[in-house]
Amino acid sequence: MQEIICRPEIHHFDTFKEFAAELQLGQGDLVVTESFVAEKFQQLFNGADVLIYSDYCQGEPSDEGFMKLAAKAAELGEHGRVIGIGGGSVLDMSKVLSLESYLPVEKLFSKQIPAKKGRKLVLVPTTCGTGSEVTNISIMAFVAKQCKMGLADNALFADMAVLVPELLKDLPFKFFMTSSVDALIHAMESILSPKANEYTKLFGYRALDMILTAYTRIAARGPESRYDLLDDFLIASNFAGLAFGTAGCGTVHAMSYPLGGTFHVPHGEANYAVLKGVMDKYMEGGLEGELLVLCRHIGAILYGEPADAMKDLGDLLGDIMPVKSLSEYGADEAMVAKWAHEVMEGQQRLLANSHRPLEEEDILTIYKNML
Repeated sequence: MQEIICRPEIHHFDTFKEFAAELQLGQGDLVVTESFVAEKFQQLFNGADVLIYSDYCQGEPSDEGFMKLAAKAAELGEHGRVIGIGGGSVLDMSKVLSLESYLPVEKLFSKQIPAKKGRKLVLVPTTCGTGSEVTNISIMAFVAKQCKMGLADNALFADMAVLVPELLKDLPFKFFMTSSVDALIHAMESILSPKANEYTKLFGYRALDMILTAYTRIAARGPESRYDLLDDFLIASNFAGLAFGTAGCGTVHAMSYPLGGTFHVPHGEANYAVLKGVMDKYMEGGLEGELLVLCRHIGAILYGEPADAMKDLGDLLGDIMPVKSLSEYGADEAMVAKWAHEVMEGQQRLLANSHRPLEEEDILTIYKNML
């Protein structure tokens, strides 16, 4: 039985300058990144070709944006390495660009054509939530089909995953929180997944410890206190990525996709919006098994009882960043009924990792409770 997947080498540098020097960035490299990285570290790219993600895609990756990005990459010539430096969207795009062939991209994501590694891939996160640097998953929205598709293939693993805490310093507090909440949810869902094992839970629980301990400090001392904790959050996100890369994510992620797709809500924020509803539904089934272990763990960190763990967690998160109702985004009962059906039809890959089986009626109830 496969216990845990950890394919990339994991490297850590305090500064981007150290990273650039060690990798000898330069001609022959294709860097996909965000504008603030390109502007701040322009001189350190040393002649590498640089593509700015936001010039081709707004928000999460789409097939239309990817086609424009891929066309520009081809125009620049051959590259021996693809280096993705950014949030989850940048890293997802970079994974696909590292393949030997990726056109037509819809056939790639539907597995009608094989994914084959074509270039070395280096992934450097600029957020503390995605964990994408150590996973083999890429998510892309297909505009004409109005759906998101995920491709999971070992060819998408990076050769190197690189952690540089300096890159988190310019992350606005809202995006810091939505990304770190995403990492927290990765940890929780991987822990509760039926595919969890002692190895994945080792990383999942350690990520949970680091994030919640840091959140209690931020709640007490304010947002500025996060700057002393950036390394902790980045490592915790990486640990959570290792956990869910094997054990998988579950119902929270499945239910967040329609919200993100309909209203272009950032991924971590969309997960946060449905987290409480999903956990409340799990708690209705009784506090037992791994859910009991998880609640005891959270309770120990937050100095509460296991039965109150999810409420205490919600209160802590709410003190730092209040959660929005689905209706505040624009959803209504008719819309969430449609979403519930779409989740049941299109997200079985994630629902299979649910802590307990859920029917369409259960999912609809969760959505309605979050309106």
